[in-house]
This record gives sequence, structure tokens and C-alpha cells, in this order.
Amino acid sequence: AAGNTGGGREMLPFVGYGGSLGLNFVWSALCFGMKRMDLSLVEVVLLWISLVAQMAVFAPISLPAALLALPYLAWVTTAGVLNFRMIQLNSTAARPIA
Repeated sequence: AAGNTGGGREMLPFVGYGGSLGLNFVWSALCFGMKRMDLSLVEVVLLWISLVAQMAVFAPISLPAALLALPYLAWVTTAGVLNFRMIQLNSTAARPIA
């Protein structure tokens, strides 16, 4: 397109944001819909990484926009810890008593 000198870089924040939203949807489906704590733990780690990357992309454009993602990052961190603990607690409950 005429005047497009960014090589698609203008779209990177939107793609990153959309990717994070998609990962959030998949995590909810895995965790609550399919009750696959193992897969949802892997997925929540990917979501966490995508949020950090999203913040890094947003920061040079708008630091306030990047910082507004911090509460969401805190929530995803909490969800990941809870997801991990559910796996731990359910795996010990499934072991036979010796």
C-alpha cells in the first residue's frame, strides 16, 4: 500500500493482543470445559509469555497501555499457580494408600 513504510509492524500490537485473547479462550475451554488441568497448565504458561511479549510490544508505543496489562498478568499468574496446585492435589488423591 502507498505510504506503508512499517512493513506490517503497525499490526504487531493488534496481532499480539488478539493472540492473547485467543489463548485466554483456549485456557478457559481446557480448564473448565474439558477439565484438562495438564493441558491448561501448559497453555497458561504460553498465555503468560504472550502477555509479557504483548507488554514489551506496547511499551514503546504507550507505556500506560503496557502497564494496564499488569493486573491481567497478575491474574494469569494466580490462575497458573492454582492450576498447578489442582494438578498436585488431584495427583496425590489418586494414589493408592500403601
